[in-house]
Amino acid sequence: MTPHPRVPLVLVSGLAADPDDELAELLRRAGPGVAVVHHDLRQIGSGVVRRRIRLGAREELTALELAHGCVNCTLREDLLPLLRRLARRPDVDRIVVRLDEAMEPEPVSWAIANVLVGDRPVSDDVGIEAVYTVVDCATWLADASGDELLLERGLQGSPEDERTVAQVALAQVEFADVLVLAGAAPDAWCAAKSAAVLDRVAPSVPRVELSRTDAAALLAAVPERARRGEVTDLHGALLRGQPPLHAECGIEVLTFTAQRPFHPERLHEAIDTLLGGVVRTRGRVWVASRPDVAFWLESAGGGLALGHAGPWLASPHGPDWADVSPERRTLASLRWHEVWGDRAQELVVVTDLAAPRDLEDALRGALLTDEELADGEAAWRSYPDPFGERHEDPCDATEEQDRHVSAANRKDEPQ
Repeated sequence: MTPHPRVPLVLVSGLAADPDDELAELLRRAGPGVAVVHHDLRQIGSGVVRRRIRLGAREELTALELAHGCVNCTLREDLLPLLRRLARRPDVDRIVVRLDEAMEPEPVSWAIANVLVGDRPVSDDVGIEAVYTVVDCATWLADASGDELLLERGLQGSPEDERTVAQVALAQVEFADVLVLAGAAPDAWCAAKSAAVLDRVAPSVPRVELSRTDAAALLAAVPERARRGEVTDLHGALLRGQPPLHAECGIEVLTFTAQRPFHPERLHEAIDTLLGGVVRTRGRVWVASRPDVAFWLESAGGGLALGHAGPWLASPHGPDWADVSPERRTLASLRWHEVWGDRAQELVVVTDLAAPRDLEDALRGALLTDEELADGEAAWRSYPDPFGERHEDPCDATEEQDRHVSAANRKDEPQ
């Protein structure tokens, strides 16, 4: 049997509901065969998701009752099977998924490529053509640099969702193929500072104005080498494109590297420096008490999380070189150490009010000293370790809910 061609799929993300709807409608008008799907998660805490499908002049509204109200069950139980059904309809030639404001496009892309519906992933039926993220120019900078929880905004991906608005704002922008600017900044300074941040967190992503574009121009704006749903390799390059390295409107990029491990307790103290005056931190961390595990550290505004990124290549149970990406093999070869192998600290920090030199001093002060390094791994493993399987900050001795990044709605959440 000849396989049927994959139907182009477009993802629309963003924190502002009205501009998201406007962009989805603009794409819908590209032709009669464009189906637009939107799952509204505002009542997901009650196990209810409202689904809207538009195709031509037809519109279908459905209230879905889910056994476990969360983004992942919405994907598995409804969105993924729906995409397959739509892709096989002869009157559908493109699908637009208007993501709920609480959703990040990367976990959705991962699910399309990896979660089985029947015996095959939905990527056999659809191919991600573009990921668009709407940036509300009036509010995006405040969203990306604050510490408000999604729940406080009336948004969440599950009843336990404790992600910050900043984490979602930056994740949506970083994964986009095209940024669609909506509205206007409140003043020239906010506009310039927003642009400076976008230049550094999404340097290779083109920007278009929603009020001055149409569907054809949007599709044409997707760069030839756009990621089109390609999921981030946690052991790949930390910088996509070439961000400006000079300071602009107080925004600056710090790259921190070192080939010795962090002392766990000193790193725990140094983490506080990444929560004030820092817009974004992403990278890999080597902690002395767990020398075989690579950690992924990510901060956004006032929230931070430290989670596992799998073993190092040099770890006793690390993956074979043939089983990892060419990019990871190349990066590991460039930094390979005769004793430590590919173990290293690699962080990229986008700063605002914080002085990059102070951040670097704090991080370097958390590294093992020469004497500690000479003690060897057996001694390191006995260090008191404040980090659990997934560490989240800020730490608080009270029972007040932590304001942190959560594992919910992540691509690596166990299925």
